[in-house]
Amino acid sequence: MPKVSEFFESVQLPTMPDVARELIATMRDDEIPFEKVRSAIFKDPALTAKLIRLANSARFGLPRQVASLDDAIIMVGLNQVRTLALAACMSGVFKDAPGLDAQAFWKESMATGGYAQWLARTLGADAQQSWLAGFLVRLGELIIAQKAPEQIEAIEHLPHHAGGRWERERSLLGFSEAQVTAELARRWHFPDSLVRALETAEDPLSHTPFCRQGGIVHVAMLLAEIGLEEPMPAADAIASLPAELKQALQLDSGWLAEHLPPVESFVDVPVK
Repeated sequence: MPKVSEFFESVQLPTMPDVARELIATMRDDEIPFEKVRSAIFKDPALTAKLIRLANSARFGLPRQVASLDDAIIMVGLNQVRTLALAACMSGVFKDAPGLDAQAFWKESMATGGYAQWLARTLGADAQQSWLAGFLVRLGELIIAQKAPEQIEAIEHLPHHAGGRWERERSLLGFSEAQVTAELARRWHFPDSLVRALETAEDPLSHTPFCRQGGIVHVAMLLAEIGLEEPMPAADAIASLPAELKQALQLDSGWLAEHLPPVESFVDVPVK
């Protein structure tokens, strides 16, 4: 089986927008540089309009309508706006892949990001980076579709069940879309902590030391797949999660089942 790095040898990576490059650079600062983030986004009118639309979505429940980028930053927060901007940029540079349901793909990406953020807040982890890692984790399948289009039908085999796609990718390719996304993030110079979360997300318990953010993304992915593909009562959804991973993350099953947000709360407005 080829390694992920070998898999990338003949892959033509999409060109990263300048605004995304500038925003990624700000993620290395200890404090978020307000003017750098604002000016980077403001250069792109289409992105600015998309962020205003996202800020006005039901997900944020703002007390009044957002009318400008500055308004969005004040009402939603600079960190959240930067994260949403990066997600919008990433979704914009990838073309829809034959054999993949684009609407379902981006909806699941949004749901995974939403659950990752919710879990991170519950655990006191970095909520914005968890959201971004959750949103990005499936991008690797778009690279797989470019490099090995003949495998997509098998990878997307129905019926879907939580975690099944990663199992099929490992069987067919020797690695998962999460690991492909991690390599993409590394080549695009995302922060090391985000790369680590992505490369451990597929099987977080097999990595030492344990990466909590990778575990969060794994659980978030399962919850998103269950919510969108196998709807079930919250208690059953939480019970189906790997017990060892819940223990490693110190997640309380009873509390999770009582407070689990519906998947619909994360997919009200498409980023694509």
